[in-house]
Amino acid sequence: MPEIVTIGETMAAFTPNSTGVLRYVRNFEMRIAGAESNLAIGVAKLGHEAGWISCLGKDEFGEFVRNSIRAEGVDTSRVIFDGEHRTGVMFKQIMNVSETSVFYYRDDSAASHMFPGMIDEDYLAEAEIIHLTGITPVLGDSCKRMVEAVMDMAKRHHRLISFDPNIRKKLWKNCDYASMLRDMTLQAQIVLLGMDEADILFGIDAPRQIMDILFTKGNAQYVAVKNGAKGAYVGKKGNLNKNTADIIQAEIDLSQELGFFYAAIPPYSCNCADPVGAGDAFNAAFLCGLLEGKDLVNCGYMGAVAGAMATETYGDIEGYPSRQQIEVALQGIDVIYR
Repeated sequence: MPEIVTIGETMAAFTPNSTGVLRYVRNFEMRIAGAESNLAIGVAKLGHEAGWISCLGKDEFGEFVRNSIRAEGVDTSRVIFDGEHRTGVMFKQIMNVSETSVFYYRDDSAASHMFPGMIDEDYLAEAEIIHLTGITPVLGDSCKRMVEAVMDMAKRHHRLISFDPNIRKKLWKNCDYASMLRDMTLQAQIVLLGMDEADILFGIDAPRQIMDILFTKGNAQYVAVKNGAKGAYVGKKGNLNKNTADIIQAEIDLSQELGFFYAAIPPYSCNCADPVGAGDAFNAAFLCGLLEGKDLVNCGYMGAVAGAMATETYGDIEGYPSRQQIEVALQGIDVIYR
């Protein structure tokens, strides 16, 4: 059974074969795109069991999405095919390495009709971590109720809830979902969010204060605050482990009196082609580190390496590292290719 189960929408994604505005693009490659399936694939590539739950249209795009995710070693046995609604579609527009925009065609998609009754509670209860994002509950009221039900199930079975707000303002349209996502973030034991998302949800962009809120006002036991090319900060509730004290910045001692500590994780060097999917790769590797019982800093390093490697391809998941690749990177081993 999966160690990590995640739930959310995955779309057929069309990536242009050239940069520039889409009106001048003639050729596209079909891939998949979905934060939750990205994470599940990242987990599977690192040698752990992952399950992905969703609704797909009973159409060719739905078959393509399910087959693509299943081919990466993810359990898709709880995916439902909806004969009344279509699979969502999206197009990427790539201007340069720092500017990738997306155009969604996902209104009334099959996944936007996910509902509490579709969830197999026994399946969730077998997992160690249930991973959710802030994308799913804004897709529709039934999706919101489904996410809330999954959180209740996780609590009933004492499973860890991992939550990434993954704010997509294009999906918010004229609504403000900050309050709802703030509440969900505070319910999770593992919080994975971007620095900009912390600012939107809590009005704070300083790592120590973000940690303070999540550890003292929420249920967080582990936190990762991702800051793109600048690296990340990872935190843990409890006392500092003496084994890692020598590689953690001195500023962490300031937080000890509050019952948590955190560390700055430097960025891993990469040749960025497309940053989309990097945050999900970070999340996947960080969670795998936790499953393996690694210390906080090494979990953060795993996340940084995976996130950096993810940016080196134009697809969301094509650059995600295998277990061997991430170990080579972490150990600084020189590889002979020819």
